[in-house]
Amino acid sequence: MRSRTLAVLAASTGLALAVTGCGANSSSGSSPTSGSSAASNGAKVGVILPETATSARWEGFDHPLLEAALKAEGFDPIIQNAQGDDQKVSSLADQMISQGVKVLILASTTGDVGAAVEKKAAAAGIPVIDYDRLNAGGSADYYVSFDNVQVGKLQGQALADALKSKPGAQVIEIEGAATDNNAILFHQGQEEVLKPLYDANTLKLVKSQYIDKWDNQTGGSVFENFLTANGGNVDGVLAANDGLAGAVITVLTKNHLNGKVPVTGQDATADGLKAVLRGDQYMTVFKPIDQEAKAAAQLATALLKNSKADADKIATQTVTDPKTQRSVKSLLLTPQSITKDKVKDVISAGAVKKEDVCTGDVAALCTANGIS
Repeated sequence: MRSRTLAVLAASTGLALAVTGCGANSSSGSSPTSGSSAASNGAKVGVILPETATSARWEGFDHPLLEAALKAEGFDPIIQNAQGDDQKVSSLADQMISQGVKVLILASTTGDVGAAVEKKAAAAGIPVIDYDRLNAGGSADYYVSFDNVQVGKLQGQALADALKSKPGAQVIEIEGAATDNNAILFHQGQEEVLKPLYDANTLKLVKSQYIDKWDNQTGGSVFENFLTANGGNVDGVLAANDGLAGAVITVLTKNHLNGKVPVTGQDATADGLKAVLRGDQYMTVFKPIDQEAKAAAQLATALLKNSKADADKIATQTVTDPKTQRSVKSLLLTPQSITKDKVKDVISAGAVKKEDVCTGDVAALCTANGIS
């Protein structure tokens, strides 16, 4: 699906960001580059985030972390959320261009919309950083994300591990949106682990479907239809993120199957971590978003200074745009698989607050799993 050159992330990249008071997918690390604030001198940077309906990460994690990282670099950030509306992505970009942003950081609703926005930005002489999602067919100067194929591998391997004692276990896959390049990459990684098992009949794939706009309600309905058509039988569910996992768990609970059927997830949201501790969700994927936000802010500084050398020191990898075959300078950060015994690692990293997870019936489960 893509060719990529993965380099070992060296400490010299300095991507860990200490963000005080954000309490969302952050971990401790180094301070901003010396002198960057003076270089940026209050220049405006536009940030467009895609939605809030299907994942808590964009406003709960990315928004405050990007704001803090950009301010630490000396920028005046303008951060807006498109609320899942393709047209709003375009109109927000128009507004930001008219406001004189010097750099645009873009996490678009779809790749096609993102590519169209990037064409406008290029015409206005504004460099673009694809943030988290590569806009296939676009013209972004740089791309900052996680190794999304590896995310899928972690999900696939976790499900394979959970089902290893059930030969022929039946699996349903509820994927993200086919218009999101990340969802394609997640599925690619999952397939690298699971397809050989399907081919060998070690596991049986019942159904697999991409869910338009990552919509949780749609995902739950699709899963329920698949489950019903399969006689109410399922042994494992590959859910692409915590939102879809939650929708699947609601259906499993209705059918008295929650806690009996391993379900994957992604984003290490508070609700996802609660579900993992309860045993309703087998795992989630933790992506230290503070590192992603820090890298985007540092790239913005390099682009403002028109320093390709500085930017290339941060984006030391490449990905190939699947539509144009263009090589895009990138930084792909490392995701982590989180099962019940590792939830404490997410909390101790400062990524999610203990008080947001260890409440009600989960409080005792936190204690039992070493969260103090």
